Amino acid sequence: MLRSWTLAALLAAGPAAAQTVTVEAGPDAQERLQTALIEAKPGSIIWIGAGRFELTDGLSLDVDRVTVRGAGPDQTVLSFKGQLGAGEGLLVTSDDVVLRGFAVEDSKGDGIKSKGADRIVYKDIRVEWTGGPKQTNGAYGVYPVSSTTILIDGVEVKGASDAGIYVGQSEQIVVRNSRVSGNVAGIEIENSRHADVFGNLATGNTGGILVFDMPSLPKMGGGEVRVFENRVIDNNQANFAPKGNIVATVPPGTGVLIMANDNVHVMRNELSGNATANVMITAYRQSYDDPKFKPVPTRIMVAGNKHGRAGYAPGFPGGDQVAAALGGMIPPVLWDGSGDPATLRVRDGVPVLSMGLQQGAPIETAKPAPVELNGAEAPIPATVVLPAAMEAAAK
Repeated sequence: MLRSWTLAALLAAGPAAAQTVTVEAGPDAQERLQTALIEAKPGSIIWIGAGRFELTDGLSLDVDRVTVRGAGPDQTVLSFKGQLGAGEGLLVTSDDVVLRGFAVEDSKGDGIKSKGADRIVYKDIRVEWTGGPKQTNGAYGVYPVSSTTILIDGVEVKGASDAGIYVGQSEQIVVRNSRVSGNVAGIEIENSRHADVFGNLATGNTGGILVFDMPSLPKMGGGEVRVFENRVIDNNQANFAPKGNIVATVPPGTGVLIMANDNVHVMRNELSGNATANVMITAYRQSYDDPKFKPVPTRIMVAGNKHGRAGYAPGFPGGDQVAAALGGMIPPVLWDGSGDPATLRVRDGVPVLSMGLQQGAPIETAKPAPVELNGAEAPIPATVVLPAAMEAAAK
């Protein structure tokens, strides 16, 4: 059940409870900052001053209703280049937290992870691995998981070896006005329901925006997702994910990828320069033993998108041969051929290529052919409406 929470209530918390603590850069920054987070009371504001904080260990916050605020993502930098152990730069495990106006650089593990942290706001946050794309970079930049009601607004992530912005096993999600580049996956919505992803720029990743389900996780059955009015451009970064990760299978040149999910609407996006495909619809193609898992996509609607050049260098095995056979490039929308076409609909006025693959069959058995996907219209998922206090905290 959602608790009543307002920003006014947060700021009005009694003086004996709430605090405003300022932490400046300088010697002992690690100890002073972590102490401020540990000793925070519900309603506290932790101001992090401008400057560079050279940190040697991850930070954590486990107090509800705390705001952690810096002077801006280019002014307040939490650098973990000297981090001695593994793990996140910042781990949040409490509710009603606002993270705003600072950067996390070069953490050994994920940049910022929030787990079981309901009603969390990420605003004007930058996470970056400054050495460029490397397999040894942390997996996720901004990483809320197992949570309800999440706002990610004005975030920038570069260099994640899995996903720049990853939301997993969660509900009621908004990802907007953010920029992701130089990651394997730019934005990833996994095993989650009720998500709006809009107004973002995904460029220079291996794959721009991914929506999919995985087996054998505590929460499955992802769907009810709207991906709209984003710019998904030139996502042709070579895949640098560690072997064995699911995103290691994403071909370079992927714009929007929908895999094993239900009722996903891809609408009014600008899609261009993605060398494999602007939109890819596919089943989960690896082996699994979870009887509850549904590996094929259902009720996938693609409509009203603006397509630029795509499909000129398909990044899957044999892709060059398929492109050559089709005159030098493949259509901008690619379907692997698995699942029921009566539940898939593409109304973008561009051709669609089916790979003709049976569920679980290897790519070598593909039988590429043009296809029209004119399945039944699925209802557009309802707009995700966040609590007014969360929207106020993001202004």
